[in-house]
Amino acid sequence: MAAPENEPLTDDRRASLLLTLLPGVGPLARQRLLQRFGDAPAVLAADRGDLLTVQGVGPKLAEKLVAAEEHVGLDAQLEAANAAGVRMLLEADTGYPALLREIPDPPGVLFVRGNLESIDQLAVGIVGTRHGSRYGLDQAERFAAGLARAGITVVSGMARGIDTAAHRGALEAGGRTVAVLASGVLRPYPPENADLAERIARQGAVLSEAGPTMPPISGMFPQRNRIISGLSLGVVVIEAAERSGALITARHAGEQNRQLFALPGPVDSRLSRGPHRLLRDGAILVRSIEDVIEDLGPLMTQAERNDGATIRTPRELSLNEIEQQVLRAIEPTGSLVDEITAATGLPVQRVLSTIHVLEMRSLVRRLGGNRVARI
Repeated sequence: MAAPENEPLTDDRRASLLLTLLPGVGPLARQRLLQRFGDAPAVLAADRGDLLTVQGVGPKLAEKLVAAEEHVGLDAQLEAANAAGVRMLLEADTGYPALLREIPDPPGVLFVRGNLESIDQLAVGIVGTRHGSRYGLDQAERFAAGLARAGITVVSGMARGIDTAAHRGALEAGGRTVAVLASGVLRPYPPENADLAERIARQGAVLSEAGPTMPPISGMFPQRNRIISGLSLGVVVIEAAERSGALITARHAGEQNRQLFALPGPVDSRLSRGPHRLLRDGAILVRSIEDVIEDLGPLMTQAERNDGATIRTPRELSLNEIEQQVLRAIEPTGSLVDEITAATGLPVQRVLSTIHVLEMRSLVRRLGGNRVARI
């Protein structure tokens, strides 16, 4: 499916992009400036003295704001985005993720390769160390694959280690995944994940609040973590040392009222210290995706309407064709597996595996023996 075209670049949109991309204007500074002056055009039209009255704005940043066009190189970024089919989503645009609007400091713009879809509102973040053990990498792939097969989008940061394993697990399971970068979407980091970024863009989305050709900047790594958690209903932490960036994502999850999950590991491993500390502090212990789905069950019907409003939508919208076929064959009062097999014409093993997925998603329940019913 082709990405939607970008909206025309009005003066207001240009001002919003300049304010968001101006070096030195972080998410909190942007929010303070907008609160003080009302909108982006007013911020950029303000004089130096008025700008200096805003908390966090010093003389250097005030000078940059007065001459924003000189410091951003916006036209070159827009040309690169349009040439590569990169979509720009401003906070007020249709298609901007509804969950992300809820956080205290949403990005002013998202540059998107691939497509964000309504079903991506059913998302879980998976994060962890860049130096994952075999255990951690295997678990990241297992959790991501299981979530993807259940119709849940996997969100991560495409860093080395756990993030990469999570994206690959979702892709191999045929599901959707979203990568949030600290660099521009046309300059993916780490460079060895360039091919992975291409796969993600075909099967989900690669996005960033940085200009499309921008290189990675150290301060952008912790900053982008709020987007990973902000896009997700919950975040799973798999292996993290005590000073891991994954714990920054966990902190953001707590501040954003997202559910926080942690996978336990060997007690003598330093990579277990982060998840074990989170568990001690109240995170939910997970052993399988069933633990995640069970806890998030009441939220799993959330989606986004075409006008950007968050609504409650039946979970059937995220089912694939076979899952829908099996679900339709199950009566609310109950059906035998043999009856479902006969009605669908599918092999019995395929029916059983599909029923297991539907059960994990709280769409059907077992009545005993070989009988299941719709919920």
